[in-house]
Amino acid sequence: MKRKSYESTLTLVQGALIAALYVAVNYTQELVLPSTTTGPVQFRISEILCTLVLFYPAAIPGVTIGCLLSNLVALGVLPLDMVLGTTATLLAAICAYRLRNIKMFKIPMLSLFMPVIFNSVIIGLELEIFYVKSEVFFTGFLLQAGLVALGEFVVCVLGGIPFYLLLSKTEIKKNK
Repeated sequence: MKRKSYESTLTLVQGALIAALYVAVNYTQELVLPSTTTGPVQFRISEILCTLVLFYPAAIPGVTIGCLLSNLVALGVLPLDMVLGTTATLLAAICAYRLRNIKMFKIPMLSLFMPVIFNSVIIGLELEIFYVKSEVFFTGFLLQAGLVALGEFVVCVLGGIPFYLLLSKTEIKKNK
């Protein structure tokens, strides 16, 4: 019974630390480079922490809560984005975790693309439906989704690959 309690506590602490780190990185980035975490083209460096779901299941609630808290304290983020952005992060984290064993060149590429896919579709639709409202819906959606995907791709894939490889070479990988 004590072992289960220890594991539960460890999981809770890991998730809380990841959430806190997500918020701290996001907040610091916003202070140093204003509007880079909340604009139409976002380069949220904190999103690289989605890579941690490949090593720790506790990262799923960690990045989700981190995203929610970041959106709560960010200026310019509307309530709808708090719900939809957090939902996109949660769905991406769950799918990335479940796909973590499918690898290409020893890298879980499909997992690294999950934040790109979910955020571009969900946030792209949110922006087009509620904020931009282009004359041609599908074209407007593709533009919004593409801008969101660009930021997510740079951080989660281009940054995620070296981050994953770095973490894979450490003791962190033994905690799957």
